[in-house]
Order: sequence, then structure tokens, then C-alpha cells
Amino acid sequence: MNSKLKLNKLTFPTLQNNDSYFETILDENYEWSGIIKQYVLLLFLSALYGLIMGSYHSLLQAAVSSLKLPVLFTVTLLICFPAFFIIQHILGSKLKIVQMIAIIQSGFVLTTAIMVSFIPIVIFFLLTGSNYYFLQLLHIGIFVVSGIFGTKTIIDALKYSCEKKGIYPRIGVDVFKFWIIILAFVGIQLAWNLRPFLGNREEAFQMFRDYEGNFYTALIYSVKQLVNEKPGDTEHYEENNLPPRLK
Repeated sequence: MNSKLKLNKLTFPTLQNNDSYFETILDENYEWSGIIKQYVLLLFLSALYGLIMGSYHSLLQAAVSSLKLPVLFTVTLLICFPAFFIIQHILGSKLKIVQMIAIIQSGFVLTTAIMVSFIPIVIFFLLTGSNYYFLQLLHIGIFVVSGIFGTKTIIDALKYSCEKKGIYPRIGVDVFKFWIIILAFVGIQLAWNLRPFLGNREEAFQMFRDYEGNFYTALIYSVKQLVNEKPGDTEHYEENNLPPRLK
């Protein structure tokens, strides 16, 4: 029983008993095996959500999306973590790299876990015939809500290491909030280049879309389509006058 509890603390951060979880990953003897367990769980949860996400279009899209979503989280982390770690070290952080990775990765794990918890809701709307643009906005909303909870876990861990352990500078918590903005922009841009994740049923499967534009114009366009769409309108577009759709 104790071994199972220890495994859960190492791999699955919760919003309860945070102190005990943080104490575990801030221990001097924290090992890389904990990082590996976290990462395996991150891959599994993100792949599961990607599978459900892509199932709107086809089995092939579901399989591809189950690969793309883990790639999205992994590459975003790899791109953004080095700058964060170096800056925190310059500011006076005494956290080891394994501890810093564990803290950041905990937020990613919790984010994907909350995303997976929304799967029954996503399936409900899939089965009840919700349209493409509604599902786009639903998934974006789930990403945002899940990301907020994941970010909170990381901030709580950094505050704990600052206030309770004295191994992290107070200014580092404020710097992290700016880093989150950078992380969000990197993640959004990468997701835009990896699209489609959902896939439009009216179009054939494509591994990647070559539409120009950006995520923000596509988001606005999706909202307009959801509000103003009439039956049959989605098949007729003025390509030069409409922004590209988020696929």
C-alpha cells in the first residue's frame, strides 16, 4: 500500500496534499526514475486525449493525433525549459535540474490529466452531432482550463521551495509567470504548425495543413462561423476574403 502511494506521489500531482508531493520531489535524493515515470504518464494521457480528439474525423486522424499531441507537449517543453533553467540559476535558484524538470513536468502531467477528465464531455458532443467549429472551441477551452490548473501546480511548487525550503529565489516565481507567456506562445505556434488535430469531416485526411495565417485569426473565424453558420454555408467560401480555418 505504501509503495503504491509513493508511486502516485512521484507521478501524479494533485491539488490536495501538495506539501507532501512537493516534499518528495524537492528531496535531495530525488532520482531521474521519477522523471521517467512522470514522462511516461504524460505521453499516455496526451496520446489518449489526442486519440479522442482526432476520432471526430476518422480512425487515421485519431491515430495521427494521438502521436501529434505528445509531440506537441514534448517539443514545447524541450524548447522552453533550457532558457527557464538558466535564468532561474542566474537568479540564485538552488534547485537541481532533476528537481526543476520534475516541477515543470508535474504541471504538464496535471494539465493532460484534467484534459482526459473532459473526455466523456467531448464524446457526448461527438455523438450528439456537434459541428466542427463548436468542437474546435470546446477543445481550445479544455486546453486553457487544464493549463491554468497545471500552471497553478508549478507556481505552488516554486513557492513551496522558496518559502518552506529556502532553495528558490522569490523573484523566480515572478519570472516564471513571464515564462508561462512565452511557453503559451511557443505551444500555440507549434500546434498551428502541427495541425490538424481535429480534422474537418468535409475534407480528406491530411497529415499537415498548408494554410497561411495564424491561430488567432482562425479562432475568430471559428467563433463567427459558430454564431452565423447556416445549413450548407460551410461548403462555399470566398478564399480571398476569409481567414484560414484552424484544422
